Amino acid sequence: MTSSTLFDAALTVPLPAALASFHGNVRLLEQLVESATGWLGLLVIFAYSFLIAVVLPGPSEIVLATPLDIGFPYAVELAIIVLVSSVGKAAGSVVAFKLGRGVKHSGPVVSRLRRSRFEVVEWSERRTVEIAKRWGYVGLALALCVPLFPDTISVYAFAVIEEDDVKFALATFAGSVGRLLLVLGAVGGALSIL
Repeated sequence: MTSSTLFDAALTVPLPAALASFHGNVRLLEQLVESATGWLGLLVIFAYSFLIAVVLPGPSEIVLATPLDIGFPYAVELAIIVLVSSVGKAAGSVVAFKLGRGVKHSGPVVSRLRRSRFEVVEWSERRTVEIAKRWGYVGLALALCVPLFPDTISVYAFAVIEEDDVKFALATFAGSVGRLLLVLGAVGGALSIL
């Protein structure tokens, strides 16, 4: 079975059923992150953050809810969570970068996306080119700093036109740290008001 045949077969799955199943599995994974403790919890955080960069449409900020409890002061544990999550997302972004580069050169995938009723390729190419031309890898880092915006959109959009996977991973790492720190600052500020 060729890759285009697999892609065509994947598109024949009833969309509502596939989305419901996928959403259920994503929610289950989010619950696992929210309940992960101990040193194994760091592995869960890394894996979730890796998957966020590659395939998951969910919020990466959920790792901040992990009750790690590894014996350090809370602030140190939060710093460890931010570091592990950002490294996981950077590693996942390299995989997404390679996949995105492959999709860019894959005729069947791009032609199928161009025929879809959603102008995915045109929109992402247009926006990505604008941001990348103006800001480059700094633009990727800034895009990833936006809380609650799916990382996969930014990662794949930038992967299509950028060339350096090391700079790509570093920008993803910086954007991930920035996002988590923004969320921590917003939550801390909101809690101090209460």
